[in-house]
Amino acid sequence: LPDPTTPYGVDDSENIVERVEGKQREFDFTPLPHWDLGTQLGIIDFDRGVKLTGSRFYILNGAGARLERALIAYMLDLHSRQGYEERYTPFMVKAETLFSSGQLPKFVDNLYHDVEEDLWMVPTAEVPLTGMYKDEVLDETTLPQRFTAYTPCFRREKMSAGRDVRGIKRGHQFDKVEMYIYCKPEESENELHKMLQDAEDTCKGLGLTYRIKRLCSGDLGFNARITYDVEVWAPGCDEWLEVSSVSNVGDFQARRANIKYKPTDGSKSRLVHTLNGSGLGLPRTLIAVMENYQQKDGSIIIPEALRPWMGGIEVIKK
Repeated sequence: LPDPTTPYGVDDSENIVERVEGKQREFDFTPLPHWDLGTQLGIIDFDRGVKLTGSRFYILNGAGARLERALIAYMLDLHSRQGYEERYTPFMVKAETLFSSGQLPKFVDNLYHDVEEDLWMVPTAEVPLTGMYKDEVLDETTLPQRFTAYTPCFRREKMSAGRDVRGIKRGHQFDKVEMYIYCKPEESENELHKMLQDAEDTCKGLGLTYRIKRLCSGDLGFNARITYDVEVWAPGCDEWLEVSSVSNVGDFQARRANIKYKPTDGSKSRLVHTLNGSGLGLPRTLIAVMENYQQKDGSIIIPEALRPWMGGIEVIKK
């Protein structure tokens, strides 16, 4: 059930923008969208991606591939400093694991399934990070437990032609770094605010303008009590792109997965609360970096925060 503080609304048109952080860059030229910028620089290859697999797939070349990898490393290292323990999980899971996290049965049509082995490709690292403690009782003294993980994500969601799917904004395979927290019920409100701040700090470290949106009850995920979206400004696309959705799901997942903790006072075991959030999602973060750091000559300056992983590359140019 939605938290009492979640605003009532019918759909996403009634979500509330709580604040905007940072100032949108003023250009002395018309900024290009990433699909033109990436093609001109030779760092995104749409045609060969389609040749390999089909629509909504692409190849990142050279400095483009390295920039994606740098973003992932930057996020994982930052979250480690923020107090999250890194996990590397399987990219395929059992159906019961997807049930525990809430993806099954509701989203069965959006998942890739190996029928013979009865294994499912993960749509988010939230799934294995939930399932790894299934049927376990945690010690109260170990809570809260905070984890971060990178996975490619696989989703079969139907995509119609048009502006919303042009470029690399939406695809059937994409990279994402996840944040995940197990805590006691009385800790979950504070942990939600910590996770949101950690997602914000990830944007700030990249120098991106972003806004915080509070989701109304009609746009809330069916397992979530409270959700905040973090959206970054993409000047070439001329739109705000969601790069993180930070949610407190209460004991919903813990109840499905039977995850409890044993209080130190010897009382009966209780269900934990779980929280999840992208930290951040790619390739939308990649889009924002490309479009915000583009120059008049068509080059892209690498943000300072990413340069340790770029092998000396400071500018992507022809």
